[in-house]
Parts: sequence; structure tokens; C-alpha cells
Amino acid sequence: VEETPADMLVNLESTIKEHIASIDKSKTELKKLKEMLADTYRNDPTYMEHDKLVKEATKVRTKTKSELLKQPAVADLTAKVKELSGELKDFQAALSDYLREYMRLSGANEIEGDDGEIRDIVYVAKLVKRHSKFGNNA
Repeated sequence: VEETPADMLVNLESTIKEHIASIDKSKTELKKLKEMLADTYRNDPTYMEHDKLVKEATKVRTKTKSELLKQPAVADLTAKVKELSGELKDFQAALSDYLREYMRLSGANEIEGDDGEIRDIVYVAKLVKRHSKFGNNA
């Protein structure tokens, strides 16, 4: 018996739900194991002493960094890094939109760059829980 598109959709939905349950279970187990590991560290006096030294060194480093950031040249450089990072993020978001439209119009899932290199168009899907203020909780 050939599987209908409706059957395929129901099976796919069932598989997705099974994976969600497996992921949730794994996350719960991982959280428990990480807590056990953290307890092991907290109960070791040598580790705790080293942790204290690291925290003190981090405070000194943070203070030094703060002093460096007060220098005009460093502050200017930091502002340029933030600005360029923002622009890069905007370019990447726009490129994603352009690629989605390119795929829709051309039906192709690859594109050749000016450098002659063929690049595959790849999308990553993920699930995000819906908050109750955004509508139904079904």
C-alpha cells in the first residue's frame, strides 16, 4: 500500500514529536549530570582554591581592560568593531533573505560566486516554544 501525502505528514509529525520528547528527556538528564559535576567541583578544596585565584585574576584583568578602554584610540577601535559587527550581521540577514528569494524564483539550491566557487544554499530549522501571550498554547 502506497503511503499518501497525508499519511507521510502524520508520520513525519509523529517522528518530530518523538524527537522533541527525546530532546527534552536528554536535556533533563544533562542538567542533572552537570549539577552532579558542579557539586564534585564545589566539594573539592583544591579546585575551590584554584577557582578563587582565577576569580581574583579575572578582577585584575577586568580592571586593566577597563583602563585600556578609557584610552581614546582603544575606545574608537572598540566602536569601529561594534559598528562593523552590526553591519556584518545586517549583511548576513539580508543575504539570507536574498537567497531564500533566489531559491524560490530559480528552484536552485546552489549559487556560483564571483570567485567561481559553487556554494550550497542551506537553511537550519529549529523549534521555539510559543509564549502564551502570543496566542494559543496548543
